[in-house]
Amino acid sequence: MSYNFCDRDRREIEAHGLTPDQVAQQLELLGKGSFHYRLNRPGAIRDGIVSIAESDKTDLIARYEREEQKGRMLKFVPASGAASRMFQDWHIAYCEGCSEASEEELFNSIHRYAFYKDLDEIVLRNGLSLLELIERRDLRSILEFILTPRGLNYANLPKALLKFHRYSDRHRTSLEEHLVEAALYVRDRARVARIHFTVSGEHQLLTANFIDTVKGKYEKQFGMTYEIGLSTQMSCTDTIAMGSANQLFRDESGALVFRPGGHGALIANLNALKGDIILIKNIDNVVPDHLKAITVLYKKILGGYLLKLQERIFDFLAFMEKRSVSPQLVEEVVRFCENELHVVFPLAFRSGDLYEKRRILIDRLNRPLRVCGVVKNEGEPGGGPFWVEENDGTQSMQIVESAQVDFGFETQRRIWQEAGYFNPVDLVCAVRDYRGEAFDLSRFVDCRTCLISEKSQSGRALKALEHPGLWNGAMALWNSVFVEVPVETFNPVKTIRDLLRQQHQAESL
Repeated sequence: MSYNFCDRDRREIEAHGLTPDQVAQQLELLGKGSFHYRLNRPGAIRDGIVSIAESDKTDLIARYEREEQKGRMLKFVPASGAASRMFQDWHIAYCEGCSEASEEELFNSIHRYAFYKDLDEIVLRNGLSLLELIERRDLRSILEFILTPRGLNYANLPKALLKFHRYSDRHRTSLEEHLVEAALYVRDRARVARIHFTVSGEHQLLTANFIDTVKGKYEKQFGMTYEIGLSTQMSCTDTIAMGSANQLFRDESGALVFRPGGHGALIANLNALKGDIILIKNIDNVVPDHLKAITVLYKKILGGYLLKLQERIFDFLAFMEKRSVSPQLVEEVVRFCENELHVVFPLAFRSGDLYEKRRILIDRLNRPLRVCGVVKNEGEPGGGPFWVEENDGTQSMQIVESAQVDFGFETQRRIWQEAGYFNPVDLVCAVRDYRGEAFDLSRFVDCRTCLISEKSQSGRALKALEHPGLWNGAMALWNSVFVEVPVETFNPVKTIRDLLRQQHQAESL
């Protein structure tokens, strides 16, 4: 189906940093519908997932710390998520009421939240007493002071600025916990820690001001300095909306409607950093200090494993680029690709001549590299590592979300249910090639893997396009290795009640 853009359309498209051809490609994807992987089997230990031997961990940690000292590390935290989803149940209770049991649960546990002291103070400033509100079982007033601008306004803040953990003498937001983590595993010999947060445009100034007020405290505590970056999703990553009948969707004024392209759009932010070794972790996956040791340990283990692989890859590439290769070297590189990077070559690869094999191997190795921590599947929502079938007859290991699986097929549903591991978004990425030049990460996105969802605007149905997910299709063409990490390193906060879990409560107060 072809679309004719008028002059106004073209101006709107250009204002978003897009071209008519790019928008036409988005419309084509919307018309095709969501992409589904063909699952072959779940990843497992010794079948796509690596279990690090205890005897190797000391060397991997030392390898990481040597490179950390050189300033190669950058912590990257997607932090644009709003807190509204966390408070969904409380918002419903505020608007519609809730069961007596749910009320009682909230009254009995509210003092355990890190924001309790702030709530008490803001209620007092309004001439009321929080204890009296609790005694009167005035749920609606309490929730109003938590959720709305009359009080803490938590329902309208980013997750980054919510107080997650309380200590005997202080309280910390999730953003502050990431600052502490950065001091523990991305600090160089000059005692500089580099960390980058992606934030929403509406919260950028608020977040920047908050960082300015708190970073000095942690710089003093750890005797170091931070280099902190903030970026927002780029307008050129917005995607066009399509009507339910596959027509251009326009607003009441006749203008084209564009929407944010999902977290996969952040590959552009990652690309713009031109980093070296980048550690990626979600804003809500943090723990109090007394539980941080295992997180720090496995960040260094994952990083050390990545550096070990990278060293081998760089050695192979440098040799194959400069010298003629022997059959013996080709076989050594093939074994490395198959055994260490879990690459499956096409059947025709074996029958190719030496020159063609060399070309394919260089192309295969000269890509961004990531090591992905995976945990045992304990029922958390989200994706996991699977072997998927490619169009050329090969297979690859990918992080697959449920929306990327066609559950209309019994075999696909069964394979999904057999998954033994889960993706906690715990990544260490190498984004420079063996010459030290930054990869163009946009070249390694599998554009087929976008997601399409049904939305509405002003009561009218539309189709919305999300770019391939940051750790899914946006990195699908990277060299990816999956490593088992302890479930203790994964402590997400998806709902407000998750903060009542033991791992988010202080050891002692």
